[in-house]
Amino acid sequence: MKLKYVFRSMLFLVFSVLATLSALAQDCPRGQLSERFCDRNGDLVADLPDNPREWVNPSTLIFAYTPVEDPSVYARVWDGFIKHMEKVTGKRVQFFPVQSNAAQYEAMRAGRLHVAGVNTGGNPIAVNCAGFVPFAIMSAKDGSYGYEMEIITYPGSGIERIEDLRGRTLAFTSPTSNSGFKAPSALLEAEFGLQADKDFKTAFSGRHDNSILGVANRDYDAAAIANSVLGRMLDRGAVDQSRIKTIYRSQTFPTTGYGHVYNLHPDLAAKVKEAFFTFDWEGSALQEEFANEGQFLPITYKEHWAVIRTIDQAMGVTYDCR
Repeated sequence: MKLKYVFRSMLFLVFSVLATLSALAQDCPRGQLSERFCDRNGDLVADLPDNPREWVNPSTLIFAYTPVEDPSVYARVWDGFIKHMEKVTGKRVQFFPVQSNAAQYEAMRAGRLHVAGVNTGGNPIAVNCAGFVPFAIMSAKDGSYGYEMEIITYPGSGIERIEDLRGRTLAFTSPTSNSGFKAPSALLEAEFGLQADKDFKTAFSGRHDNSILGVANRDYDAAAIANSVLGRMLDRGAVDQSRIKTIYRSQTFPTTGYGHVYNLHPDLAAKVKEAFFTFDWEGSALQEEFANEGQFLPITYKEHWAVIRTIDQAMGVTYDCR
C-alpha cells in the first residue's frame, strides 16, 4: 500500500510539473527565438522583460555598425550621428569597431552592445539569438530603399554569364551575409543549377570590400557582393570601375537594419529611436558616405525581412543560439 501511495504521489508530481511547464510555454511563446526571450505579441522579436530589474540603462551606450568594410572607415562617418544621439539620449555614446558579424551578435548577446546597424542577412540571427530589435533602415528621401546582390568579375576573366562560373572560383563574404552568401547560394542553385563546391570553387573573404578588391586585383575569378558597398567604394575611388564587371543582379533586398537590444530601458529605447528619426542628414558625413540615402525609415522585422527569412528557409538555415 505504501509503495502504491508513493507511486501515485510521484505520478501526480510529474503531471503537475508537466502542466506547469506547458502553462509557462503558452505564456511565453517564442517561435524561433532563443529560450531567453518571449514573443507574446507575435511581432517575431523579443519582448521587453516584464521585470523592470532586467532592463538595462547604461551610462554609456555602445553602438556598432555592421563590418561590411574596414571599421576604421566608419568611425569618422558615424561621429556626427553619435554626437546627435548623445544630445537626444543624454548618454555618452561610444562607437564599437567590430571586426566580424559574429563578434557583433555575441557582443549584443552578452550585454556589451546596446544599439547597432546589423547586416541584412544577419538580422535573423541577431533577432533570434541576441535579442536585437530592428526599427529602422536608411532610405532615400522619397522612401525608396534597398540594394541588390551582384555577381562581379574582372574584364578578360572569360566569365561573361553565370554559366561560365562552372569550374571557377567565386568569393563569398561570410556565411551570415545575405548578398555575400545566402542569396547567391540559393539563387545560383535554383536558377542555374550550380551548387557551391560542386560546380564551382568557393572562397570566403570576410567582407564585401575584400571581395571587391579581390576581384579587381584578380585574386578571385568572381564574387557575390552588395552593390551598395561597391557604389560607395567607387564613389571614394577605392576601386576603379574599369576593373569590375557585373554579370548578375538580383531583386532588391532591405539594407542594414538599425535597432536596439530587447531589454534596453523603454524610456531610453524611445530616445534612441528619436535620435535616428530626428537626425539631420544635410551636410553630414553620413550623407557624404551614403550619397543615395537621406533619412532613417521606420520598419518592422516581421514585414521588411520576410524575403530574407524565405531565403533562409529555402536554404534550410536554422538559428543555433547555443
